[in-house]
Amino acid sequence: MTRDQLAAELSRMAKMQISDITRAVKSGDKAIALNEVSDLALRLNQLADAIAGVPAPAPTPAVSRARVLDPA
Repeated sequence: MTRDQLAAELSRMAKMQISDITRAVKSGDKAIALNEVSDLALRLNQLADAIAGVPAPAPTPAVSRARVLDPA
């Protein structure tokens, strides 16, 4: 990734998330604003790991929450 590509990706990520954070703050929804801040931090950490060459963690399988009836 070139320096220009990195700058463009950081700018894109920041603009998108900050727009969402601003909208949530203006509407008074603190929970959404905090979730957006957490999401931005996660994305920045993932980008930093990708640049550093750290392999991405394997996705965790979804846990089924369906009820299982006992046939007994």
